[in-house]
Amino acid sequence: MSGRTILSARMQTVADMVTWGNRVVDVGCDHGYVSIYLVQSGKAKRALAMDINEGPLLRAGEHVKEAGLLPYIELRRSDGLLAFEKGEADTLICAGMGGRLMQRILEREMDKTRSFKELILQPQSEIPDFRRFIANMGYSIVDEDMILEDGKFYTVMKAAETGNRMELSETEARFGPLLLRRKHPALKQFLEAEWENSLKLKKELAAAGDSERLHQRLSKLQKEMDYLMKGMSLYGDDYDWRGKEAIS
Repeated sequence: MSGRTILSARMQTVADMVTWGNRVVDVGCDHGYVSIYLVQSGKAKRALAMDINEGPLLRAGEHVKEAGLLPYIELRRSDGLLAFEKGEADTLICAGMGGRLMQRILEREMDKTRSFKELILQPQSEIPDFRRFIANMGYSIVDEDMILEDGKFYTVMKAAETGNRMELSETEARFGPLLLRRKHPALKQFLEAEWENSLKLKKELAAAGDSERLHQRLSKLQKEMDYLMKGMSLYGDDYDWRGKEAIS
């Protein structure tokens, strides 16, 4: 077997959430590095790496072969979970795609989705709506992490059916129930960055003139800033938000 695969910080966070000993399927596996890492590390004895596109799947196959793991990692071309058979894996990994696409993948094969013990999910967009979708499925977010990599924030969550319906407030849907509860440092960075961007946009809109459309945009922006304040209030008074600009 060749040298140990090193993952990016984002994908390492995904791999770290997998329960030890579970069989894994990675939907949208790209280059196959997560499956390779999980088998190399002994965290997963077997893995199924699937992708809709032939190119990434061929590259993943080359990497699996180079790692000497062809007996342990199966590669399969699949549109979402269509080529997956229920019972083949315990953990579903779905990372690096938009929240709406991820939701469609999970909804389209709901019987298969519910067969997993855990879902490791890393939506790239529409994250509040995706959290609401998870809650409406009857799942709970049992673990959640956020990292800053190459100037972009990434959220990774583990969802499972716990028997208790997860109730999300609007603030929790936007920023993550566990990230808020744990006062995650990366979430604080995210809130600060969003606040600074909002201040710049607000000044630009205020200087753009006076029209009904601008008033509507300012009103929507102010609502977003109010939620940022709610999230940041958990961190105490070490950041002078109102010193930056008072919220009317």
